[in-house]
Amino acid sequence: MATRIQSAEQSLIDLARRGDPKAMDALLTQHEKSIYRFGLRMCGSEDAAKEVLQQTLLTAFKTLRDFRGEAQLSTWLYQIARSFCGKTRRKKVDEPEGLDSLDSHEAQQVATSNANPEDLAQARQIGEVLELAIMALPPNHREALILRDVEGLTAEEAATVQGIPVANLKTRLHRARAELRQNLSALLEPGGTSIECKALSAELADFAAEDIEKATCAQIEAHLARCKNCEAACESLKRTVSLCKRIPGDQVPAPIRAAVRQALEASLPQTER
Repeated sequence: MATRIQSAEQSLIDLARRGDPKAMDALLTQHEKSIYRFGLRMCGSEDAAKEVLQQTLLTAFKTLRDFRGEAQLSTWLYQIARSFCGKTRRKKVDEPEGLDSLDSHEAQQVATSNANPEDLAQARQIGEVLELAIMALPPNHREALILRDVEGLTAEEAATVQGIPVANLKTRLHRARAELRQNLSALLEPGGTSIECKALSAELADFAAEDIEKATCAQIEAHLARCKNCEAACESLKRTVSLCKRIPGDQVPAPIRAAVRQALEASLPQTER
């Protein structure tokens, strides 16, 4: 089956190179969803993902004659998309507003067709938390995880996209998976032990009553870093607030706000709750 698919794609490539517009359209259409998903996860917003997709398809249209077939067409397209994603990230535009629509779509794919509303809502929540945990990974690690575990590229293909040896790709992937587990733990299991620090307890009590913003997380993180009483305390709170600054954009998504609030409440002494 794989050989047939590759043969059919090669036929489209040959026709497109000879100027067949229908072949070009069919060729790019079959890859646009995966390129869009890649852009959405790497750039963090729908607008940025659409721009990356548009630029990638336009570049592919103009330069297909330069594609030598030394790698899969999808690998070549990911390389192009990666270049535009890097430029978009450096501009630091947009916040991750595209997560909800992606999570909703993928959660419905996972859920059965006769699932009840409660199951669908839970699937969406799980999808959103997983997406946020992925978004909090460092860009190179996130990219390795997406290429291998989400898009299903081989180690060799993913390494080609990232421009690194396969051994380095495997190291990045191993670290990305470990970091993903830590991020999920911070979001799903934000419980902790009480911190015996009167200064932080007073601050936490105030924070717990306020909206959780990135500035709030930064204040908590700064206190945990400088206070000797808190130096070895409440690793779960440290992990949870650290997610705030690693999520693209200025806003703190709802699941992270909820996780930080739970971690704050768990860290407060009983008398402060």
